Amino acid sequence: MSGILYVVATPIGNLKDITLRALETLKEVDLIVCEDTRVTATLLRHYEIKTKMISFHQHSRIKRVDLIINKLKDGFDLALATDSGTPGISDPGSFLVKRAIDGKIRVIPIPGPSALTAALSVSGVASKGILFLGFLPKKKGRQKKFREILAFINQGLIIVFYESPYRIKKTLSDLNILPDKSEITLFREISKKFEETIYLKTPINQNQIANIKDKGEFTILLKQNGISNQKSQISNEISNTQ
Repeated sequence: MSGILYVVATPIGNLKDITLRALETLKEVDLIVCEDTRVTATLLRHYEIKTKMISFHQHSRIKRVDLIINKLKDGFDLALATDSGTPGISDPGSFLVKRAIDGKIRVIPIPGPSALTAALSVSGVASKGILFLGFLPKKKGRQKKFREILAFINQGLIIVFYESPYRIKKTLSDLNILPDKSEITLFREISKKFEETIYLKTPINQNQIANIKDKGEFTILLKQNGISNQKSQISNEISNTQ
């Protein structure tokens, strides 16, 4: 009988942001499959978890994937953990999960932290829908992606994506393609010591861009000007009924 692959969400910054179920799972599985053993080791040491680890990242070869799948087929229970947040969202974990599903292996999510949901929860906006883009292309297809963002935001969608500190300033300059007064919210280092939320509107001037600290990963939320937030919608509905 095959083992189970648990997809375990881990803290995106503050080590206290982890569920009791996640800690229990990490303790009880036979092996933890992690993006970087050094990063996961910090979490395990903090909670005195002794489970062995094996690395699996975007540069891992097919042999490593086969090794992990074979362990599952041999009846071992494994936990999949990314460096931070929920595995399978903008990381190679989705490929491993797909292989497990194709191999008729049971996959169980252990929900928890995610930069995507954390940013949305404090954005105060609502719309027709939300489009999550993960990380934008580094070079090839990057400008095409910005044109797509413009098209989607004009449809009233909230756009969310991740960006590295190395490209954040260039990305902010590129976002001036958006309609005037479009709202841009930057979430830097969510739940970490130097957590910061920055609110901008297009067009963004160079002084604003220069003042952005290019340290830590960013979650970026875009909203076109004129789309009411949920509280405003509710207030209007209440007023109309009085």
